[in-house]
Amino acid sequence: MDTIIWHNPRCSKSRQTLALLQEHGIKPEVRLYLEVPPSSEELAEVITKLGIGPWALLRRGESVFKELGLSKDSDIKKIIEAMCQHPILIERPIVIRGDGAALGRPPETVLTLLD
Repeated sequence: MDTIIWHNPRCSKSRQTLALLQEHGIKPEVRLYLEVPPSSEELAEVITKLGIGPWALLRRGESVFKELGLSKDSDIKKIIEAMCQHPILIERPIVIRGDGAALGRPPETVLTLLD
């Protein structure tokens, strides 16, 4: 089964999650999502697979978050579009496998996808 990790090599949680997958014999496709951001349709699909709302995947500590004036009351499409235009706003890492996805916070969370 194909496994993809939306990876930021500068993020310790992302590096730990990648290492954990490799320790379990998984060689995921590594997508450097900051360089190749997802489309809004792709991000919406991943959010659905994660079973969360876009607000829960939004990195609210980033300066661009404040600059864009996003809030919990912002339109879902506006939040998704902002994350695609500014991928630093996407919480990481995300592991996608089949019909499932998991956020690697903590990294061990992604092990649920390996069952």
